Amino acid sequence: MTPQEIRTLLESIVDSDLDQSLGSLGAIHEIEVIGNRVRVFLDAVQPLHWAAKRLDHDCKSTIRAVYPGAEIEILVREKGGVARRMPTLSGIKNLIAVASGKGGVGKSTVAANLAAALAQRGASVGLLDADIYGPSQPTMYGLSSETMRAEKSADGKVIGYPNEAYGVKVASIGFVMQRDQAAILRGPMLAGYFTMLVEQIVWGELDYLIFDLPPGTGDIQLTLTQRIPLTGAVVVTTPQEIALADVRRSIQMFSKVKVDVLGVVENMSYFVPPDMPDRKYHIFGEGGGQSVAKEFSVPFLGEIPIDVRVRQGADDGFPFVLDPESGSLGDAFRSVAENIVREIRKANARAVDTVVEISL
Repeated sequence: MTPQEIRTLLESIVDSDLDQSLGSLGAIHEIEVIGNRVRVFLDAVQPLHWAAKRLDHDCKSTIRAVYPGAEIEILVREKGGVARRMPTLSGIKNLIAVASGKGGVGKSTVAANLAAALAQRGASVGLLDADIYGPSQPTMYGLSSETMRAEKSADGKVIGYPNEAYGVKVASIGFVMQRDQAAILRGPMLAGYFTMLVEQIVWGELDYLIFDLPPGTGDIQLTLTQRIPLTGAVVVTTPQEIALADVRRSIQMFSKVKVDVLGVVENMSYFVPPDMPDRKYHIFGEGGGQSVAKEFSVPFLGEIPIDVRVRQGADDGFPFVLDPESGSLGDAFRSVAENIVREIRKANARAVDTVVEISL
């Protein structure tokens, strides 16, 4: 058993997210063989919260198929630098916008559960509630009674710190306004509030910062895409045609400003009566999300059914995906999260230029 023999075995293993072999990716950094002990050092495109476990399993099973008595250790390093950003965002690896063409499609619910699902997987996650008119994340995370802690930095600038719940850091204009205070704002002021949230919040080191955008394609969306190098955008829709028409506009907007659309999530896809689990009712139509994704050649990330428990969780300040009894509905959110991470890895693979040491 030599390092070259091990390398030959591993080079044909396929990174399923990227659909490329470890050999073609140049992912095998180093191999050490001492007696029957093997250490493999891999460089893999981040984020690795699902991929690392698959790579570990595939490498070990491939080696053991030929050398059954081998003691194997797989060490994975994150490959992929962080784009140049303003100081408050410099420690964040991936910036993800969650958008919708129209209101009422459950975009904030999807964003809240996506953030929680990623944190549940062990990622460090931030959630910026950029819906200035209707901030809902404080309620969805049980933080509606909280205010934002702020202080002056050494150079006299005001900086703020996000609140935290369920392992997710949350910032929102809702922590600044009183609960029942109306946000009466026009274009420049609207963009100004959003810029304040982005430039003055100290997030620290994060794997993901998720922006819960207001519906539409207005000032905040344009400010975000112009000022921040997003990793990509996720577009949320419901199946009916009136929602899909607005989704088309959202996808076209992101395309024009050169932001990768990671894919489409279809929310409220169908309803399964609790007393008739074998029945599925497509109340708002069927297949709309898949069809619009196909129309624009972007990934379809999954379907989320209608379920009163999701609404109850949001009202109670507890993201439903964290419920130990979330069952198949929780799995639907987790599947969407995994698919989004896969698309993030693909986007990062196109921009890889450095290797960052991490411990897993």
